[in-house]
Amino acid sequence: MKLLDQSQMLAATRLTRSGRLMEAVAVLRRVLGSAGSADAPAGPSPAAPALQIIDAKIAAGGMPGADADAVSMRSILSAPQALDWQAKLPGLPRRRAVEPDALAPSVGRTISGTFSNAAGSRSYKLYIPSSGDKQPSPLIVMLHGCSQSADDFAAGTRMSFAAEKRGCFVVYPEQPRAANASNCWNWFRSSDQRRDQGEPSLIAGLTRQIMKDHNIDPRRVYVAGLSAGGAAAAVLGETYPDLYAAVGVHSGLACGSAHDLTSAFNAMRGDAAASNAASRGAGARVTPTIVFHGDRDSTVHPRNGAHVISRAGADAQLQTKAERKSTASGNRYSHTVKHDARGRSILELWELHGAGHAWSGGSPMGSFTDQSGPDATEEMLRFFLEHRREAK
Repeated sequence: MKLLDQSQMLAATRLTRSGRLMEAVAVLRRVLGSAGSADAPAGPSPAAPALQIIDAKIAAGGMPGADADAVSMRSILSAPQALDWQAKLPGLPRRRAVEPDALAPSVGRTISGTFSNAAGSRSYKLYIPSSGDKQPSPLIVMLHGCSQSADDFAAGTRMSFAAEKRGCFVVYPEQPRAANASNCWNWFRSSDQRRDQGEPSLIAGLTRQIMKDHNIDPRRVYVAGLSAGGAAAAVLGETYPDLYAAVGVHSGLACGSAHDLTSAFNAMRGDAAASNAASRGAGARVTPTIVFHGDRDSTVHPRNGAHVISRAGADAQLQTKAERKSTASGNRYSHTVKHDARGRSILELWELHGAGHAWSGGSPMGSFTDQSGPDATEEMLRFFLEHRREAK
């Protein structure tokens, strides 16, 4: 039996479009429940939905399922009620078990915590460097991509190892499946793009809790993320400029690129991102931002990287310098830097030629990494520590 029979798929679509989501889920539950029967083929089915990537997969020629029916089906796949059967889809990556020595240096220590407010609660892992609380230290907030965990992201980026050398704390908040069936940060929802609401309030509150509990320098707090986490980082940089001194976005989207699921798919394929993520205009605060994006990214269209820079720049008058470079291993990339009048790098765009949807220079111990470089972790940390939030 096929994983999703055409007639049952259409029936589930019609139920979803009429607002009868639970009935649609029940239809798919019955279909997927039979996928594990004895006569079902072993391994992933060719007909399985393409959910093996961090965010919804888009083809080079456009987004499959751009029609209303397919978007309705994807609405089902992302619904909280669908958690139990979505986990059975063969194409959905499982969270990776990571060896402890791949997560952080043994000289520091890692603790777990939870932050709660009116919007809910989020757990996190915090790396405390060997220098501890002896002096005010920088803090980096790292937001994972879809289907990833805090441990997976820590292992893939090796941010804790880079941070240890510079005496930085690193926190890895974790998105639960109760909030999103694929563990994605909900960057595309209007309710999760506002200050003191939804997920921004949770991540900002978690950040402030760590600042209260440890000797953190309030002028050196930063946020970065990959894919959906990168988009969430862009939201935080815009909604909490009084908290985060700089932002890192890897393979993500600009704040305001989408307001619901349908506009999210449009933004991910690059169609609507330019208009939705238009500059905030003269007078808006420039958010120091560093962006990495592969020009072969078929999940989040490469043009989104430039949109992040444009939105963060807020029409500021900056001097631009662009260079084409190569890593020692021969990987080519374009590096565009926008400087202020004092020569400080305010905005950086790293366009990675030939790269896909993966953390550049990451470790194979984590998922969605490209080991060939350039090293996004080192460059983000270098950029962050060049910026301090202005004192009140």
